[in-house]
This record gives sequence, structure tokens and C-alpha cells, in this order.
Amino acid sequence: MKPVYLFLFLMLLHYPSQAEIVVVVSAKSSVSQLDKEKISAIFLGKTSTFPDGNQAEPIEQLDESTAHDEFHRKVTEKSNSQLKSYWSKMVFSGQGNPPKEIVTSTELLKLIAANPKIIGYIEKSELNNSLKVVFTP
Repeated sequence: MKPVYLFLFLMLLHYPSQAEIVVVVSAKSSVSQLDKEKISAIFLGKTSTFPDGNQAEPIEQLDESTAHDEFHRKVTEKSNSQLKSYWSKMVFSGQGNPPKEIVTSTELLKLIAANPKIIGYIEKSELNNSLKVVFTP
């Protein structure tokens, strides 16, 4: 019986941890809170404005990042392959283009902090006072 417990314990150690993410805007933004549906619509190109009518510019992290996977799993409810298919159809039909992708989280944090129009998601551990959390999945 002990080998079974050891096996289960080792499996838990190797289980990939989930990133604790938050959706953020600049601390200068007039947006204070958003719901999952509005954020999903912004990141899927279904709307380009915040509820107050101001322009919303979503910024993505790279496909390979843990935060990207976690955000889309919890908010848009799409896998990477579903997202790629979705954006291929949108681009091909002329209905939209995917959000800009940022290579480093440092660059992402600077862009969001500097521009009240930008919305993005980060790991909660990267949060600083130049950003405002508008949603926690």
C-alpha cells in the first residue's frame, strides 16, 4: 500500500501548477471592474470598447506562456488550437485580427501602465501599483 501513496505523492509534485492570473489595466484608466463576458469579447475581437465607451486594446502574452493558457481556459474558454482556428477564420473573412502579442512580461507591464486603453493579463505575483486589477478569474 505504501508504494501507491508514494506514487500519488510523486504525481502531485509533477502536476503542472496553474498560474494565478489577474486581468489588469493602467492605474490611470477609468475602468474599475469588468466581467468575464466583456473581457472575453474584447480579447476575441467582438468589441473594441470598454463599458464606458473608451477604446480597449487587448494585449496577449505568448501562446507558450502559462498565463496565456490559464487566461484563455478561464476567460474565453478556448484552448490554443481553438484560438488559432478562431483567429484564422476571423482574419480570412476580414472580420478582425488577433490582439498584439508581447514577448516579455516586463514589456507588457510597461505598455499597460503607460496606456489607459490597453488591457492585459499577468500573473498575480507581477502586480504593481502602476496597474489596476479589473477581474480575477
